[in-house]
Amino acid sequence: MPSRIENAFLVAAAGELITGMLGNGFIVLVNCIDLVKNLKLSTADCILTGLALSRIILLCIILLDSLLMVFWQHLYAIDKLAKFISVFWTLSNHLTTWIVTCLNVFYFFKIANFSHPCFTWLRWRISRVLLVLPLGSLFLLFFNFELLDTFTNFWVNLYQRHERNSTWSLDVSKTLYLNSLIVFSFIYLIPFLLSLASLLLLFLSLMRHIRNVQRNSSSRDFRTEAHKRAMKMVMSSLFLSMVNFTSILLTGWFSLLLQNHQANLAVLLLSTLVPSGHSFILILGNNKLRQAALGLLWHLNCHLKMVKPFAS
Repeated sequence: MPSRIENAFLVAAAGELITGMLGNGFIVLVNCIDLVKNLKLSTADCILTGLALSRIILLCIILLDSLLMVFWQHLYAIDKLAKFISVFWTLSNHLTTWIVTCLNVFYFFKIANFSHPCFTWLRWRISRVLLVLPLGSLFLLFFNFELLDTFTNFWVNLYQRHERNSTWSLDVSKTLYLNSLIVFSFIYLIPFLLSLASLLLLFLSLMRHIRNVQRNSSSRDFRTEAHKRAMKMVMSSLFLSMVNFTSILLTGWFSLLLQNHQANLAVLLLSTLVPSGHSFILILGNNKLRQAALGLLWHLNCHLKMVKPFAS
Protein backbone atom coordinates (compact mmCIF):
# COMPACT_ATOMS: atom_id res chain seq x y z
CA MET A 1 0.00 0.00 0.00
CA PRO A 2 1.29 3.49 -0.81
CA SER A 3 2.37 5.64 2.15
CA ARG A 4 0.90 9.06 2.93
CA ILE A 5 3.83 10.74 1.22
CA GLU A 6 3.29 8.63 -1.90
CA ASN A 7 -0.45 9.38 -1.88
CA ALA A 8 0.29 13.10 -1.61
CA PHE A 9 2.73 12.77 -4.50
CA LEU A 10 0.12 11.00 -6.64
CA VAL A 11 -2.45 13.72 -5.98
CA ALA A 12 0.03 16.50 -6.84
CA ALA A 13 1.34 14.62 -9.90
CA ALA A 14 -2.22 13.95 -11.11
CA GLY A 15 -3.03 17.65 -10.81
CA GLU A 16 0.07 18.64 -12.78
CA LEU A 17 -0.51 15.98 -15.43
CA ILE A 18 -4.16 16.94 -15.93
CA THR A 19 -3.17 20.61 -16.14
CA GLY A 20 -0.44 19.79 -18.67
CA MET A 21 -2.77 17.66 -20.77
CA LEU A 22 -5.38 20.43 -20.84
CA GLY A 23 -2.86 23.13 -21.75
CA ASN A 24 -1.11 21.18 -24.48
CA GLY A 25 -4.37 19.68 -25.73
CA PHE A 26 -5.84 23.19 -26.00
CA ILE A 27 -2.89 24.29 -28.20
CA VAL A 28 -3.36 21.28 -30.49
CA LEU A 29 -7.14 21.77 -30.67
CA VAL A 30 -6.99 25.49 -31.51
CA ASN A 31 -4.38 24.99 -34.23
CA CYS A 32 -6.23 21.98 -35.70
CA ILE A 33 -9.43 24.04 -35.91
CA ASP A 34 -7.45 26.83 -37.57
CA LEU A 35 -5.97 24.30 -40.02
CA VAL A 36 -9.44 23.03 -40.97
CA LYS A 37 -10.73 26.58 -41.48
CA ASN A 38 -7.81 28.04 -43.42
CA LEU A 39 -6.23 24.83 -44.84
CA LYS A 40 -2.81 26.05 -43.68
CA LEU A 41 -0.81 26.84 -40.55
CA SER A 42 1.85 29.44 -39.93
CA THR A 43 5.38 28.35 -39.07
CA ALA A 44 4.91 29.33 -35.42
CA ASP A 45 1.65 27.37 -35.18
CA CYS A 46 3.31 24.27 -36.69
CA ILE A 47 6.10 24.47 -34.12
CA LEU A 48 3.66 24.98 -31.24
CA THR A 49 1.49 22.05 -32.38
CA GLY A 50 4.50 19.73 -32.68
CA LEU A 51 5.72 20.83 -29.25
CA ALA A 52 2.32 20.27 -27.65
CA LEU A 53 1.99 16.77 -29.18
CA SER A 54 5.48 15.72 -28.05
CA ARG A 55 4.75 16.98 -24.55
CA ILE A 56 1.47 15.07 -24.37
CA ILE A 57 3.45 11.89 -25.14
CA LEU A 58 6.07 12.89 -22.55
CA LEU A 59 3.37 13.44 -19.90
CA CYS A 60 1.92 9.99 -20.64
CA ILE A 61 5.36 8.44 -20.10
CA ILE A 62 5.79 10.38 -16.83
CA LEU A 63 2.34 9.16 -15.72
CA LEU A 64 3.29 5.53 -16.43
CA ASP A 65 6.63 6.03 -14.67
CA SER A 66 4.91 7.56 -11.62
CA LEU A 67 2.41 4.70 -11.29
CA LEU A 68 5.16 2.11 -11.56
CA MET A 69 7.31 3.94 -9.01
CA VAL A 70 4.48 4.00 -6.44
CA PHE A 71 2.53 0.77 -7.00
CA TRP A 72 4.76 -1.66 -8.90
CA GLN A 73 8.31 -0.61 -8.15
CA HIS A 74 9.54 -4.21 -8.50
CA LEU A 75 8.69 -4.14 -12.23
CA TYR A 76 11.69 -1.87 -12.83
CA ALA A 77 13.82 -4.99 -12.37
CA ILE A 78 12.41 -6.28 -15.69
CA ASP A 79 14.87 -5.32 -18.40
CA LYS A 80 12.36 -5.10 -21.29
CA LEU A 81 9.92 -2.86 -19.40
CA ALA A 82 12.70 -0.55 -18.24
CA LYS A 83 14.03 -0.31 -21.79
CA PHE A 84 10.52 0.38 -23.18
CA ILE A 85 10.02 3.32 -20.80
CA SER A 86 13.56 4.60 -21.45
CA VAL A 87 13.16 4.53 -25.25
CA PHE A 88 9.86 6.43 -25.31
CA TRP A 89 10.99 8.89 -22.63
CA THR A 90 14.25 9.60 -24.47
CA LEU A 91 12.47 10.08 -27.81
CA SER A 92 9.76 12.38 -26.45
CA ASN A 93 12.18 14.40 -24.31
CA HIS A 94 14.59 14.76 -27.24
CA LEU A 95 11.82 15.96 -29.55
CA THR A 96 10.51 18.38 -26.94
CA THR A 97 13.95 19.85 -26.32
CA TRP A 98 14.71 20.44 -29.98
CA ILE A 99 11.25 21.77 -30.88
CA VAL A 100 11.61 24.33 -28.06
CA THR A 101 14.99 25.25 -29.55
CA CYS A 102 13.38 25.68 -32.98
CA LEU A 103 10.76 27.95 -31.41
CA ASN A 104 13.45 30.12 -29.77
CA VAL A 105 15.42 30.35 -33.04
CA PHE A 106 12.20 31.26 -34.84
CA TYR A 107 11.54 34.11 -32.38
CA PHE A 108 15.05 35.40 -33.02
CA PHE A 109 14.78 35.44 -36.82
CA LYS A 110 11.22 36.76 -36.72
CA ILE A 111 11.83 39.70 -34.35
CA ALA A 112 15.54 40.58 -34.48
CA ASN A 113 16.88 42.98 -37.09
CA PHE A 114 20.50 42.88 -38.27
CA SER A 115 22.02 44.17 -41.48
CA HIS A 116 24.56 41.38 -41.80
CA PRO A 117 24.12 39.51 -45.14
CA CYS A 118 24.39 36.12 -43.40
CA PHE A 119 21.46 36.98 -41.12
CA THR A 120 19.40 38.21 -44.07
CA TRP A 121 20.17 35.06 -46.06
CA LEU A 122 19.13 32.80 -43.15
CA ARG A 123 16.05 34.89 -42.41
CA TRP A 124 14.71 34.44 -45.94
CA ARG A 125 15.26 30.68 -45.54
CA ILE A 126 13.88 30.36 -42.02
CA SER A 127 11.69 27.37 -42.93
CA ARG A 128 14.73 25.44 -44.15
CA VAL A 129 16.74 26.45 -41.10
CA LEU A 130 14.00 25.19 -38.79
CA LEU A 131 13.88 21.94 -40.77
CA VAL A 132 17.64 21.42 -40.60
CA LEU A 133 17.74 21.77 -36.80
CA PRO A 134 15.54 18.75 -35.94
CA LEU A 135 17.03 16.71 -38.77
CA GLY A 136 20.52 17.48 -37.49
CA SER A 137 19.43 16.53 -33.98
CA LEU A 138 18.78 12.98 -35.21
CA PHE A 139 22.55 12.52 -35.19
CA LEU A 140 22.58 13.41 -31.49
CA LEU A 141 19.56 11.18 -30.92
CA PHE A 142 21.72 8.25 -32.06
CA PHE A 143 24.17 8.97 -29.22
CA ASN A 144 21.24 9.41 -26.88
CA PHE A 145 20.00 5.93 -27.69
CA GLU A 146 23.52 4.58 -27.26
CA LEU A 147 23.34 5.77 -23.65
CA LEU A 148 20.07 3.94 -23.10
CA ASP A 149 21.74 0.60 -22.40
CA THR A 150 23.95 2.21 -19.77
CA PHE A 151 21.10 4.00 -18.03
CA THR A 152 18.70 1.05 -18.36
CA ASN A 153 21.24 -1.37 -16.90
CA PHE A 154 21.86 1.15 -14.13
CA TRP A 155 18.18 1.27 -13.15
CA VAL A 156 17.64 -2.48 -13.54
CA ASN A 157 20.66 -3.32 -11.38
CA LEU A 158 19.61 -0.72 -8.83
CA TYR A 159 16.12 -2.18 -8.41
CA GLN A 160 17.35 -5.77 -8.56
CA ARG A 161 19.72 -4.95 -5.74
CA HIS A 162 16.83 -3.37 -3.83
CA GLU A 163 14.69 -6.46 -4.34
CA ARG A 164 17.42 -8.90 -3.29
CA ASN A 165 18.82 -6.67 -0.52
CA SER A 166 22.23 -7.29 -2.05
CA THR A 167 25.28 -5.05 -2.11
CA TRP A 168 26.62 -3.34 -5.19
CA SER A 169 29.82 -1.34 -5.49
CA LEU A 170 28.92 2.34 -5.11
CA ASP A 171 32.20 3.39 -6.72
CA VAL A 172 31.42 1.34 -9.82
CA SER A 173 27.92 2.84 -9.96
CA LYS A 174 29.26 6.37 -9.64
CA THR A 175 31.83 5.84 -12.38
CA LEU A 176 29.25 4.27 -14.71
CA TYR A 177 26.72 7.03 -14.14
CA LEU A 178 29.25 9.86 -14.33
CA ASN A 179 30.73 8.71 -17.65
CA SER A 180 27.28 8.46 -19.20
CA LEU A 181 26.29 11.79 -17.68
CA ILE A 182 29.15 13.63 -19.41
CA VAL A 183 27.93 12.49 -22.83
CA PHE A 184 24.29 13.12 -21.87
CA SER A 185 25.13 16.69 -20.73
CA PHE A 186 26.93 17.41 -23.99
CA ILE A 187 23.90 16.29 -26.02
CA TYR A 188 21.59 18.70 -24.18
CA LEU A 189 24.18 21.49 -24.04
CA ILE A 190 23.90 22.13 -27.80
CA PRO A 191 20.17 23.10 -27.88
CA PHE A 192 20.65 25.10 -24.68
CA LEU A 193 23.48 27.12 -26.25
CA LEU A 194 21.40 27.73 -29.39
CA SER A 195 18.56 29.11 -27.28
CA LEU A 196 20.96 31.18 -25.20
CA ALA A 197 22.55 32.62 -28.35
CA SER A 198 19.06 33.52 -29.64
CA LEU A 199 18.34 35.36 -26.38
CA LEU A 200 21.62 37.29 -26.41
CA LEU A 201 21.22 38.29 -30.07
CA LEU A 202 17.65 39.40 -29.39
CA PHE A 203 19.00 41.58 -26.58
CA LEU A 204 21.60 43.11 -28.90
CA SER A 205 18.94 43.73 -31.53
CA LEU A 206 16.74 45.40 -28.91
CA MET A 207 19.58 47.70 -27.78
CA ARG A 208 20.26 48.75 -31.38
CA HIS A 209 16.57 49.33 -32.00
CA ILE A 210 16.20 51.49 -28.86
CA ARG A 211 19.13 53.66 -29.97
CA ASN A 212 17.52 54.10 -33.40
CA VAL A 213 14.18 55.03 -31.83
CA GLN A 214 15.80 57.61 -29.55
CA ARG A 215 17.73 59.05 -32.49
CA ASN A 216 14.59 59.33 -34.63
CA SER A 217 12.33 60.41 -31.73
CA SER A 218 9.63 57.88 -32.62
CA SER A 219 6.55 58.03 -30.38
CA ARG A 220 4.93 54.72 -31.37
CA ASP A 221 7.26 51.79 -30.99
CA PHE A 222 5.71 48.37 -31.49
CA ARG A 223 8.99 46.64 -32.30
CA THR A 224 10.43 47.23 -28.82
CA GLU A 225 7.45 45.47 -27.28
CA ALA A 226 7.84 42.62 -29.77
CA HIS A 227 11.49 42.24 -28.74
CA LYS A 228 10.55 42.20 -25.05
CA ARG A 229 7.82 39.62 -25.55
CA ALA A 230 10.15 37.37 -27.56
CA MET A 231 12.89 37.68 -24.93
CA LYS A 232 10.43 36.76 -22.16
CA MET A 233 9.39 33.65 -24.08
CA VAL A 234 12.99 32.58 -24.70
CA MET A 235 14.02 33.28 -21.09
CA SER A 236 11.09 31.24 -19.74
CA SER A 237 11.98 28.28 -21.97
CA LEU A 238 15.66 28.51 -20.94
CA PHE A 239 14.73 28.54 -17.26
CA LEU A 240 12.37 25.59 -17.62
CA SER A 241 15.00 23.71 -19.66
CA MET A 242 17.44 24.13 -16.78
CA VAL A 243 14.79 22.86 -14.34
CA ASN A 244 14.12 19.85 -16.56
CA PHE A 245 17.81 19.02 -16.97
CA THR A 246 18.46 19.43 -13.23
CA SER A 247 15.59 17.09 -12.40
CA ILE A 248 17.04 14.45 -14.74
CA LEU A 249 20.44 14.68 -13.06
CA LEU A 250 18.99 14.62 -9.55
CA THR A 251 16.92 11.52 -10.26
CA GLY A 252 20.02 9.42 -10.89
CA TRP A 253 22.04 10.89 -8.03
CA PHE A 254 19.24 10.50 -5.48
CA SER A 255 18.79 6.85 -6.47
CA LEU A 256 22.52 6.25 -6.31
CA LEU A 257 23.39 8.12 -3.12
CA LEU A 258 20.19 8.32 -1.07
CA GLN A 259 18.70 5.05 -2.33
CA ASN A 260 15.27 6.42 -1.46
CA HIS A 261 12.64 6.39 -4.17
CA GLN A 262 10.57 9.02 -2.31
CA ALA A 263 13.26 11.54 -3.21
CA ASN A 264 12.85 10.44 -6.83
CA LEU A 265 9.10 11.06 -6.55
CA ALA A 266 9.77 14.67 -5.52
CA VAL A 267 12.18 15.17 -8.44
CA LEU A 268 9.71 13.55 -10.85
CA LEU A 269 7.06 15.97 -9.61
CA LEU A 270 9.45 18.82 -10.36
CA SER A 271 10.08 17.57 -13.91
CA THR A 272 6.33 17.48 -14.58
CA LEU A 273 6.16 21.24 -14.03
CA VAL A 274 8.09 21.89 -17.25
CA PRO A 275 5.75 20.35 -19.89
CA SER A 276 2.71 21.42 -17.87
CA GLY A 277 3.62 24.99 -16.95
CA HIS A 278 5.30 25.98 -20.21
CA SER A 279 2.14 25.27 -22.21
CA PHE A 280 0.29 28.06 -20.36
CA ILE A 281 3.23 30.44 -20.86
CA LEU A 282 2.99 29.73 -24.59
CA ILE A 283 -0.77 30.32 -24.57
CA LEU A 284 -0.37 33.67 -22.80
CA GLY A 285 2.43 34.70 -25.17
CA ASN A 286 0.54 33.89 -28.37
CA ASN A 287 -2.22 36.30 -29.45
CA LYS A 288 -4.37 33.69 -31.19
CA LEU A 289 -4.14 31.18 -28.35
CA ARG A 290 -4.69 33.85 -25.70
CA GLN A 291 -7.82 35.14 -27.45
CA ALA A 292 -9.13 31.59 -27.87
CA ALA A 293 -8.51 30.90 -24.16
CA LEU A 294 -10.28 34.12 -23.13
CA GLY A 295 -13.19 33.24 -25.42
CA LEU A 296 -13.43 29.78 -23.88
CA LEU A 297 -13.39 31.20 -20.35
CA TRP A 298 -16.10 33.72 -21.33
CA HIS A 299 -18.34 30.97 -22.72
CA LEU A 300 -17.79 28.83 -19.60
CA ASN A 301 -18.65 31.79 -17.37
CA CYS A 302 -21.85 32.46 -19.34
CA HIS A 303 -22.80 28.77 -19.15
CA LEU A 304 -22.28 28.72 -15.38
CA LYS A 305 -24.45 31.82 -14.99
CA MET A 306 -27.21 30.10 -16.98
CA VAL A 307 -26.98 26.87 -14.99
CA LYS A 308 -26.85 28.52 -11.52
CA PRO A 309 -30.55 29.63 -11.43
CA PHE A 310 -31.71 26.10 -12.28
CA ALA A 311 -29.42 24.60 -9.61
CA SER A 312 -30.82 26.90 -6.91
